[in-house]
Amino acid sequence: MKYLIIGLGSFGASLAVKLTELGNEVIGIDANMAKVDALKEKISHTIFLDATDQFTVGGLPLKNTDVAIVAIGEDQGSNIIVTALLKNFGVKRLISRALNPLHEKVLHALGVDEIVHPEEETAERWAKKLSLQGVVDSFKLDRNYSIIEADVPIDYIGRTIGEINFREKHNILILTVIKKKTEKGLLSHTKTVSRVEGVATPEMVFEKGDILVLFGSNIDIQSFLSS
Repeated sequence: MKYLIIGLGSFGASLAVKLTELGNEVIGIDANMAKVDALKEKISHTIFLDATDQFTVGGLPLKNTDVAIVAIGEDQGSNIIVTALLKNFGVKRLISRALNPLHEKVLHALGVDEIVHPEEETAERWAKKLSLQGVVDSFKLDRNYSIIEADVPIDYIGRTIGEINFREKHNILILTVIKKKTEKGLLSHTKTVSRVEGVATPEMVFEKGDILVLFGSNIDIQSFLSS
């Protein structure tokens, strides 16, 4: 995967390093030369430039970038400008950092795909979430084991946990399943909500849209996600 990270502060720098360590190609950009120099030996590429300049940003390899992340945290105005520029250039997937609730509303209005809250979420968690295909969220327990949320594989839809023999097949434990349910709200409007199904049982049937909450070694989880 190819990532573009704009803003190499604490969160942006940590994310860039983690994604590079996971085997991704990362371009890190900042208007502070000291931050750029500090990372030039740790990530794939570093560029010193002002990302609020439309002409300069247009020269970046945006079409070949899988995910663009605006990690600017010191300047809300610059964050919004850079986010808007990347959105206008039509990047494939755009993630931006929110500094406060109002800023988050502005980013949603710009049409970003996902919002980052570095004060609540670690760079390592985001790196794993971005790098592992099919992962909805993850929580690292230690260097060897993690709990992750992952989309149910298409081949498993309509089958039970016991029928698949999931634990023996993948050496991973299904803690629970999160299912999407449609409920009728106020004024008869329907809405989709997520329901945790409780402790997983062999009789539980997988349905389209299910999210599996899994526990296992990082090696076994990676193997499952790659299968």
